[in-house]
Amino acid sequence: MDRRTIWAILIMMVIAVAPALFLKKPAPRPAGREAGDTAAVAPRPTASSAAGAADSSPRLQPAADSSPAQAAMPVAPGGTVRVTSPLYTYGFSTRGATLVEARLHRYASMAPEQQGERAQIMPQGSDLLGLTVVRGGDTVDFRDAVFTPSADSLAVAGDTSLRMAAELNGVRLELTYAFSPDDYRVRVSGRASDIGPNGGTLLVGMGPTMANTEANVEENHRDLALVTMRGETERTNFNSLDPGERRALSGPFAWTALKSKYFVTGLIAADTAGGRIAGASMEAAPGSDKPTAARILVSLPVPPSGMFDFLLYAGPMEYDRLARLGHDFDDVNPYGWPGFRTVIRVFAVPVRWLLVWMHENLHLAYGLVLVAFGILVRIVLWPLNQKAMRANMKLQEVQPLMKDIQDRYKNDPQKMQQEMFKLYREYKVNPLGGCWPMLLPMPVLFALFFVFQNAIELRGTSFLWLPDLARPDPLYIIPVVMGGSMYFLTKIGQMGMEPNPQMKMMLYMMPLMMTGMFLFFPSGLNLYYTVSNIASIPQQWLLGRERMKRTARAIVDVKTERPPAAKPAPAKKRKKA
Repeated sequence: MDRRTIWAILIMMVIAVAPALFLKKPAPRPAGREAGDTAAVAPRPTASSAAGAADSSPRLQPAADSSPAQAAMPVAPGGTVRVTSPLYTYGFSTRGATLVEARLHRYASMAPEQQGERAQIMPQGSDLLGLTVVRGGDTVDFRDAVFTPSADSLAVAGDTSLRMAAELNGVRLELTYAFSPDDYRVRVSGRASDIGPNGGTLLVGMGPTMANTEANVEENHRDLALVTMRGETERTNFNSLDPGERRALSGPFAWTALKSKYFVTGLIAADTAGGRIAGASMEAAPGSDKPTAARILVSLPVPPSGMFDFLLYAGPMEYDRLARLGHDFDDVNPYGWPGFRTVIRVFAVPVRWLLVWMHENLHLAYGLVLVAFGILVRIVLWPLNQKAMRANMKLQEVQPLMKDIQDRYKNDPQKMQQEMFKLYREYKVNPLGGCWPMLLPMPVLFALFFVFQNAIELRGTSFLWLPDLARPDPLYIIPVVMGGSMYFLTKIGQMGMEPNPQMKMMLYMMPLMMTGMFLFFPSGLNLYYTVSNIASIPQQWLLGRERMKRTARAIVDVKTERPPAAKPAPAKKRKKA
């Protein structure tokens, strides 16, 4: 493989993974404010905004129009009805019927101030499920209405429902939340009375953000986004908005979702809502050049009967659970960046499935799963690597002939190309064959990079001295060992080759570059790549010995003045007497 090919591969790798290192991080929030404390950007709709609220992409009342008293008003100061299952504890406020608590029993919070607590993904001032009914030119905002619940608390066993009702400005709103003990889905159904002969619109709140549950607050904020499905997923990152910016998202959508790094709250339209969400809108919090909160409204059409129905999901981004919801809801957490997702997903989804399967069925810790997976990948690729490395040997054997052609036809590029192709055909050499050893593991490596960046199954998983396989090694031991393994792998791979400055440069440059890149990558990815390198050493050593034997035979042939590929001359026939 020549130097240009190697550099091309390195540049491809840098392009694929550099965004994770160099994306600008959001500015830190002022001390004393919670991540979700965004009352100032969540004003209630006013009469002046009623006309615009009925659109598929409702316009929002600017935060500046709200009085200080109104802006500071807490969203849900009323009592809380807690619904508990083996998976979660959901809390619904009697003021506004909003979901103000979603505590997930199977996941610990890693936020520094919440060590030892279960992950609570709802922020202070949550507006999730806050409802506003729009009928004609009237806007009836129920987010401050006092609802009467059917129970003070519920324990979910089988199909369990919570009913809440309130009446405001002549409109009665009746809600039913249906729960399942083994699922994070909540079916939300209800009826708004006197909606009018032409029907109306239901505005559902989704903001203002997700509570921080991670040790790396900035990384969690960087992943905050509103994701919508309209044929394909579209993602609007919070930090892509300008302070106070209002953005309308045109539907119809099959679902809308608000996500952080590992958790999500999503609304999925049901058939009674026409199977689609009409539109959505975002209004970024003012004050920060990289907002971490926004007022979000989702618009659902309501028929004259006033009946509505949709699904709420509030929980972890477990791929299998998301996939069972249908409508491609599993794509709320896409692997890779635009332009790479189509290719990366082909590898990432099976790789994630295999890692989880090995953990659950072979009862191995995820660290051991990665060790086994690294060895397994090398065993599977052994025959292809063998074939590729031998092709590289052939290429090296014809190097003198290639150099001779280049010297002879250096002033005639077209003739040089023809002679080179003729040489490749004659000796059955593939000029790209030597690249296979480097290219074959790359798709798996890229897939693992995105799996470790997004898979919640690996979150908080420790191994040996590594506290979390989804985060960098705090002691930098694994990336250094990885760089050392790459150096020895490259060194052994050069056994029997004629030394040259390019090879010597790559022997030192590649391990140093890869070590520098991997210092801040998930330690699990480093563990896999280190094991994969070590598992490759026996094959490289065997092929290196084979290359040395071929080189030794070639030297003997030169000393005895016998061309290696020369055929013996046919014997002459004797003349008859």
